[in-house]
Amino acid sequence: MRRISKLTRVAVGVASLALAATACGGTSSESGNGDSETTKGEKGLAIAYDIGGKGDQSFNDAAYAGLEKAQKEFGYQTEDIEPTEGETDADKQQRLESLAKQGYNPVIGVGFAYGPAMEAASKQYPDTTFGIVDSVVEGDNVASLVFAEQEASYLAGVAAAKATKTNTVGFVGGVDIPLIHKFEAGYKQGVEDTSGGKVKVISQYLTQTAEEGGFSSPDKGKAAAEGQIEKNADVVYQAAGLSGQGVIEAAAKAKVWAIGVDSDQYEQEALAPYKDYILTSALKDVGGAVYALAKSVEDDKPLTGVQTFDLKVDGVGLADSNPKMAEIAGLTDAVAKAKEEIIDGTIKVKTE
Repeated sequence: MRRISKLTRVAVGVASLALAATACGGTSSESGNGDSETTKGEKGLAIAYDIGGKGDQSFNDAAYAGLEKAQKEFGYQTEDIEPTEGETDADKQQRLESLAKQGYNPVIGVGFAYGPAMEAASKQYPDTTFGIVDSVVEGDNVASLVFAEQEASYLAGVAAAKATKTNTVGFVGGVDIPLIHKFEAGYKQGVEDTSGGKVKVISQYLTQTAEEGGFSSPDKGKAAAEGQIEKNADVVYQAAGLSGQGVIEAAAKAKVWAIGVDSDQYEQEALAPYKDYILTSALKDVGGAVYALAKSVEDDKPLTGVQTFDLKVDGVGLADSNPKMAEIAGLTDAVAKAKEEIIDGTIKVKTE
């Protein structure tokens, strides 16, 4: 299998698109897709959402931004499909195969949970290019879109260490799995390196499995954040999908800092009531990955193998939309310095 170590820079910047999405169920198509006057009448990119679906103001909405950009640029029909509660790998496989059978290309599973389904479906439709976000699946027609989450999380840790006044900060992970451990590891290291070990990190995972609602339960996120705030945490970083909205709500209510994830959550319309308390967000250019794969197929040069987003290609990063970041002494300079040292290899960021 052909393997590519870095994702092309064509992906960069899609995560900054306005993510106009609202929570909904079932299947949806891009506005105007069925109008022959505004499309080529061809089927292109299709995405199948992860737990939480469209409207999470984070991971899934970032993927939708990539789909939206591809649809506007290439003028073809797109499809995006919501997950169902309690679904099995067989359900996911059927969803992917249905999209491929209808002629969509590429077909992308948004989230590691699509791993087994992607492996099976890609073998059934070898002429279709498949993509999976946050997991590695072997296959000649599969692009595995993965990220250096730990690097963005390290920068979030630097920011938290500079912003805290209580010398206690929090981390809320959606599900206790290796992927989310990367977020926690980078964050803790960033806090420790910046504070010299003087700042304490309180960590909590909402559930052991995704099926228990760790990525889809704002109430669980809110309760976890409230518990950490009661223990004196004045900055709480969440890597919890839709559940992270509850973390942000709790932080805003207590008038402490929240750090968002995946998308620039300071800019999300649904989170506007809390934006003054969203210090920053650790970014993953999921939208860029989705768009880049679509473009490669459109160019008849489909990407395959492992495609890695890291700081070197701006595939991950730290948002600076909140002007209050610049008002915190030393924060901006510390983040910039840490970014340079991660890129040049001076800082080796842990993944667990």
